[in-house]
Amino acid sequence: MALPLRLRISHIDKQTSGVWSFRMQPVGGVAEPFVAGQVAVLEIEGDGRSYLAFAGAPEDPGYEFLVKRNTAIPFTRTLFDDDRAPEELPLVLREIVGRGFPVENYAGHDLVLVAMGTGLAPLRSTLRHLLRQRGDYGRLIVLYGARTAADFCYQEEMTAEWLERGVEVRQVISQPTGDDWSGPTGYVQSLLDNLVPTLANPLALVCGSLEMIEQTRERLIELGFDRAKILTNY
Repeated sequence: MALPLRLRISHIDKQTSGVWSFRMQPVGGVAEPFVAGQVAVLEIEGDGRSYLAFAGAPEDPGYEFLVKRNTAIPFTRTLFDDDRAPEELPLVLREIVGRGFPVENYAGHDLVLVAMGTGLAPLRSTLRHLLRQRGDYGRLIVLYGARTAADFCYQEEMTAEWLERGVEVRQVISQPTGDDWSGPTGYVQSLLDNLVPTLANPLALVCGSLEMIEQTRERLIELGFDRAKILTNY
């Protein structure tokens, strides 16, 4: 492996007030390959390391990461608030870890991707990869939960690209406020009940907090899901 690999930030998209996506390019080297859904160990020299799932597909140029602001973590604080220009930060890709999602092994399946918050990142990586071989799979369904409607990331991509490619997107919020939301409320695993019985040869990819992952796994099994067909990336 050609690691460690120096990176520079090439673009920032402010997905929400506290979650930004960072695109990064190799400096003086070639991008190291990864499996969709894997996790990068990134370092800002002098400001510690962070484990961040790849948010872009392996085929995308460079790398993309979805990062939540947390001023208690030196790495994240520097990434969001340092006085240096973003492209000047001394970023290094140290390792690539986790098993990712080996979706090539599941051609012909209906895939349901279940995410909460920034857990969308590795599922976006996988979905962007899947769409390059769209005809190899059945239904592609994204179930995405957040606290409020303002906390959803990649909204434009979901509506402008995913839906046009036949991806079914279903969103839910757990803390509705005001009149800005007319969709379902609750936790993302609540969207499974009416969906799972309609799937053919289904595979579930799940990302979120440990509690959410366990609750989602339990619910899927209660609904008759094969435990071996419930995958996590790490």
